[in-house]
Amino acid sequence: MKVVAGFIAAVIVTYVLGALFISQGNISQVVAMGFDVSMGDRISAAIHDITHMYDLYLPLVTIGLLVAFLIAGLIIRFVPNLRMIGFLSAGVVGMIALHVIMKAVLGLSGIAPTRELVGLLAQGLAGGFGGWAYYAMTRKTASPTA
Repeated sequence: MKVVAGFIAAVIVTYVLGALFISQGNISQVVAMGFDVSMGDRISAAIHDITHMYDLYLPLVTIGLLVAFLIAGLIIRFVPNLRMIGFLSAGVVGMIALHVIMKAVLGLSGIAPTRELVGLLAQGLAGGFGGWAYYAMTRKTASPTA
């Protein structure tokens, strides 16, 4: 049950942070065109993206993290002392790979800010926080000694 709860937490953390990064990446392009964007507009856009991207972006996050965490889990069996860095790295690589593979296979960047390196790395950062959340939720607690 800890594994399922940890995975759900990882997906939620990655989704929320990723959507925030997407929102702000899109706004940065608007600002680059010379338009003024208020803090209220930024917050409104962020809330809108978090509450409206679930139908497309949430399944992508789920698939990306599922594949990444399964592979990381296999590797971590051989080096259990690297569990935290393993899942954190898996989140980063999983999210970056998701966007790179979509571009290579489909020929498109479904998420506009990932067309630039900063946007792609921001998605990796979101995945890293998701990987850390998975690690934190699934780590074994020390058993009490009598």
